[in-house]
Amino acid sequence: MQKRTELITNKDGSIYHLNLLPEDISENIIIVGDPGRVDMLSVLLHDVRVKKENREFKTVTGFYGSSEITIISSGIGTDNIDIVLNELDALVNIDLMTGLPKEDLTSLNLIRLGTSGGLRKDVPAGSFVMTETAVGFDGLLHFYSGYDWILDTLLADVLTEYMEWPDTLPYPYAVNAHKDLTDLFLSDNFLKGISISAPGFYGPQGRYLRLDPFDNELNKKLSEFNYRGRVICNYEMESSAIYGLAALLGHKAITVCSVIANRVTGEFIDDYKPLIMELGKNIIQMI
Repeated sequence: MQKRTELITNKDGSIYHLNLLPEDISENIIIVGDPGRVDMLSVLLHDVRVKKENREFKTVTGFYGSSEITIISSGIGTDNIDIVLNELDALVNIDLMTGLPKEDLTSLNLIRLGTSGGLRKDVPAGSFVMTETAVGFDGLLHFYSGYDWILDTLLADVLTEYMEWPDTLPYPYAVNAHKDLTDLFLSDNFLKGISISAPGFYGPQGRYLRLDPFDNELNKKLSEFNYRGRVICNYEMESSAIYGLAALLGHKAITVCSVIANRVTGEFIDDYKPLIMELGKNIIQMI
């Protein structure tokens, strides 16, 4: 049996942060950032059997037609994703009483549904982007072993050289979405490309308030990057960790984001809830 500090559970046996029991989740899981989006999207489900929350982690599980779906909020950032992905995996693949992995492992379908900022003029506010490859500027995956085989190393190396990436920052890593889900989510409604997962909203995404970013040309360089016809479409803050941890743990992951701002043109959509609902309907119908 593992030390209790390795895998912590609550008094009712639920996993520590998510406050969930193994039977509370489906194998199809939609991950949103904002807990309010869980409530918003849950109206698309019927026969909801689970409603739980703890801190920024809110969960509902119900049905869309014959498909059982869980919607869970992660909060913002790859550090939160480290909690969410590991605890979701533990719910299906670890005996919570002993802390030991099960013999028969379960693969989850993890779909991030979020918001993002477009980095090119041809990724306008109001569009939807499917992340074929997530590039992490966050460094989270470097804390785990055995990740070399899941990376798109050549893409990361070319981007790093092109950006003249400083040694003081974590080395970028690139992970592809799972092919089964990219095939499942093929749609003319979605733009496709590379997404940057930033470890912050301001400086790491080239924003100026009272502090200057480390590179005044950061967004211009990213918007002009082209590798074998592949371009960077948008910024967001979670997909690199979702893709990386999912691949290491044997799960399938994909991200589709609504673009609510365009960093090139300055366009911003104040009321983007209709976009989230439209995207949610598209995603849930495809599962």
